[in-house]
Amino acid sequence: MAKLNYFARCVAVKKQKTPASDDVPFEEGLKKLETIVEQMEGDEMPLEDLLEHYEEGIRLAKGCQEKLKAAELKIKKLQLNADGEDELVDDDSVEF
Repeated sequence: MAKLNYFARCVAVKKQKTPASDDVPFEEGLKKLETIVEQMEGDEMPLEDLLEHYEEGIRLAKGCQEKLKAAELKIKKLQLNADGEDELVDDDSVEF
């Protein structure tokens, strides 16, 4: 039981050290994701490292997707009104 508690604390500390996907700017997250993919495509990485890289890649990919969706929604909300000025529309009038 003591070993399990120790492991849980180590995992919690490790998760705290990695920035949340919301903290990483989109461009930086994408660049890190590309680096991870390149490293994983090589033949020299041990399985444990592959799994860690995979987890980080999934987290970064999810964060990038969320940022893209938010940007897309913001762009769709901004529409030109009759006078050519930007007008913010409500969520119900935006079609996907």
